[in-house]
Order: sequence, then C-alpha cells, then structure tokens
Amino acid sequence: MGLNDTFKALSDPTRRQILRLLQQGDLTAGEIAGHFNISKPSISHHLQILKQAGLVLDQRQGQNIYYSLNTTVFQEVLGWLASIMHTGGGDQYETKAPRHK
Repeated sequence: MGLNDTFKALSDPTRRQILRLLQQGDLTAGEIAGHFNISKPSISHHLQILKQAGLVLDQRQGQNIYYSLNTTVFQEVLGWLASIMHTGGGDQYETKAPRHK
C-alpha cells in the first residue's frame, strides 16, 4: 500500500463520498449502501479498494462489519503534500515532469 494506491482510491467520486460518510462515524456496508443508488456488490468493491489503499479499516462486531477511516494514512498523504509545497519535491522515486510556465 503506497501513495499510488491511495491516490487511485481517491480518484473515484463514489469512494470520496464513502470517506465523507465515514467522517461522521463508523458504518456497516449496508448503511453506506443506503446513501447510494448503486448495487451493494458495487459498494463492497469500492470498500475493498479503500481497504487495500489503507484508507478504511474494518472490524467485525457480531454479524456486522463496521468500516471506519484510517486517519494514519490521511496524515501520511498530508505530510507528503506538505513536503511538495515546502520543498518542491515529492516521492524520491517519481520522475519529475518539466515545469510549464
């Protein structure tokens, strides 16, 4: 799980909306699905991508699985963005694109 996975997960508007919902508290997949007009399997797919990126954690409580934000990953992303803003650098393995004026 790296920054590429994180940004790929964040690139989808449905996944960003799921993250916004989870800002308010932990939810089950069914509760999350209730906010969308897409199938429950599609919601599960989005949740899986968010989990793989480390943005979401899941915890079983009895019959239910509750999803929550993994704030540690958000802190890492913010730290990376701050380093770009302050140093003009980024990931040491990234190819730097020429700057356009």
